[in-house]
Parts: sequence; C-alpha cells; structure tokens
Amino acid sequence: MSGDTFGVGIGVTEAELRFLVRVPSDVDSGWTDPEEFQRLVERVVWERLDKEAVLRRISESTPAGETVRLGTVTLKPDGTVVDHALSPPRFDPGSNRD
Repeated sequence: MSGDTFGVGIGVTEAELRFLVRVPSDVDSGWTDPEEFQRLVERVVWERLDKEAVLRRISESTPAGETVRLGTVTLKPDGTVVDHALSPPRFDPGSNRD
C-alpha cells in the first residue's frame, strides 16, 4: 500500500468545532498545496461518515478543549483513496477522545 496516512479529528472550542488533519512528518512531496489536501481529506471523511450526526454528537457530548478522533485516511497525491479507518465517535470510557 502506498500513500500518506492522515489522522482526522474534531477539535472542540468554546465557540466552534474544527476539522483537524494530522499530517505525517514524512508526507509525500507530491502534496504541493496544503489547503487542497486538507479539503480532500475532509471531503473523503464526510463521504464516509454522516457529518451532521457526527458533529451534533460531538457538540452535545464533548467539553471545550478536547479533540475527538475520527480515524485515519490514506491518500495518494493524485487524490486516490488507498484506505481508511473511520468511525463515528463513541462516548464510553476509553473511546475516541484524546
């Protein structure tokens, strides 16, 4: 399998929810536009998860200052999805929270 694996999550602040992308330190040089690959990662995540339900659950259950992990997405610089390990948040002990 080739491609870069990006971790994704939702950061909770007092005012908003932020879509977060963790970029590997050895990211492929083919990713020339950081904003473009972040948009691509976000699109891939919301194609696989119910955005409205996920964000609602997070906003109702997660205090400010926490990050809820959604999983990972592995992509090639041409936009090909190689793999993903995404799941909606569960809020029981030891679940998706950082």
